[in-house]
Amino acid sequence: MAAGEPSANCTGLWFSLKYYFVTILRRYQRLPTYGKLLIWLVTLFYLCLGIFVIVVSPSRIAQFLYDQAKKLSETRFGWLVLGGAIILISFPPMTGHSTLTTLCGFAYGMKGFAITAVASVLGSALAFTILRTLFTARLRSWSSKNEKWQALESVMRAKGLSLIILVRVSPFPPWVYSNSLFASIESVSLWQFVVATLFIFPKLLLQVFVGSRIAALSDGDSRGHMDKHTRVLNGLLIGGGITFAICASALVYTLVQRHIKNLPELPQDVDDLAAEAIEVYDESAPLLGPESLTDDV
Repeated sequence: MAAGEPSANCTGLWFSLKYYFVTILRRYQRLPTYGKLLIWLVTLFYLCLGIFVIVVSPSRIAQFLYDQAKKLSETRFGWLVLGGAIILISFPPMTGHSTLTTLCGFAYGMKGFAITAVASVLGSALAFTILRTLFTARLRSWSSKNEKWQALESVMRAKGLSLIILVRVSPFPPWVYSNSLFASIESVSLWQFVVATLFIFPKLLLQVFVGSRIAALSDGDSRGHMDKHTRVLNGLLIGGGITFAICASALVYTLVQRHIKNLPELPQDVDDLAAEAIEVYDESAPLLGPESLTDDV
């Protein structure tokens, strides 16, 4: 390994994180007033939630959640409840896929991966099929007037499955919007979408693992039988898993943008428009709002 390689890797990671932050900031600045207000209200909610956790104590809350998850896992059709919820939140405007995936690990341990994997593939395939079937006419009418979407369709058609996979594993767009995004692109077929969805399994596995480790630390009885080193190790695994997921997501998103913007098969202006279309997926996607059909750009 070259002497300067670790430094170069750190520099690349720093620029990836910086790009990730700037992208989020730019998206926030483009939001209308009510959108910014919603973000601040959500921030206030989480601030109040944090105060509540401090007052009640994390151990009591964790024990309560663990007890409820245990009851769910011991229920005959508890797995069906979680699987059904994952399928349901695959349709816009629902959210919470990562939370439910982590909950599968919290309630069922690593066995929860089977639940979230099957439900995620089934839910995304259903969302893709239903959205495209119900809104085909609307999609064609909208995309014919939108240069960004035409550019995105051209890029997807040019690169095919490899780019579909890369965009699918990217954190932007998030789960439910990713389903609607691909359903909006006519050049993407159902089989390509399903195959690309299989590539998110490592991410799901990591989320389930983090959930299982959180569960191990949430139960007072099991926590009491752990020595200090085991508790520290579990905490490090949880923190390391979350940190790895954030860094990997930032890196993949950066790769997606660079890959789209540097396609030799298409003009540079088409690449730039396609990259921008992914960035504003929730503001302009044709399956997410009636105002989309009236947009000129």
